[in-house]
Amino acid sequence: MAERQSTLRARQRAETQRVIQAHAVRLFTERGYDATTVNEVAEAAGVSAMTVYRHFPTKEDLVLADQHGGLVAERLAATSPAQPLVRRIGRALVDATATLTEGDPATRRHLLARLRLMISAPALRARHLDNHYALQEAIVDALGVTDPEGTFQARAAAGACLAAMHTALVRWAEEDGKTSLPALIAQAQAAAFGDAAEGGAT
Repeated sequence: MAERQSTLRARQRAETQRVIQAHAVRLFTERGYDATTVNEVAEAAGVSAMTVYRHFPTKEDLVLADQHGGLVAERLAATSPAQPLVRRIGRALVDATATLTEGDPATRRHLLARLRLMISAPALRARHLDNHYALQEAIVDALGVTDPEGTFQARAAAGACLAAMHTALVRWAEEDGKTSLPALIAQAQAAAFGDAAEGGAT
């Protein structure tokens, strides 16, 4: 019973976050990121400003917060440890992105709107670096390395793969999402890593 209630609360929390973020992205797109206040987002979402801050501690989080680290970690666990690190990480990033963008069209449009905001707003571009680091550490944790040298190599590989992915994300946004994002990520990886990226393409 307690477990069922905990699951229900988690679903309710996720839905509240989804609604708040959807209204935030819509308002930021319509009015501009800097011109829109958190209070206006709260009013549009039908919640209090305190509720917004409970789910999104900063205004930047309203655009950039996501749960993609867990999805990437799941995909990474399905790769073979015998493969080069950049190939394993690249494959996981491509597969996770395919899950996010090749299903529900609304989810795809939401991601595209968030990316456009990130590119256009300086405060969001700066905060994106924090998200980049958090995802990098999630990847390192998922690889399960514990020794200093292995951790260093994993961080270097993850950082390089994420840099290639960022380049693909920017191009995808500039092209209005008309191309396949997983394919663009695989293309960016191939440009960066050559043969080591084989197996990351879709």
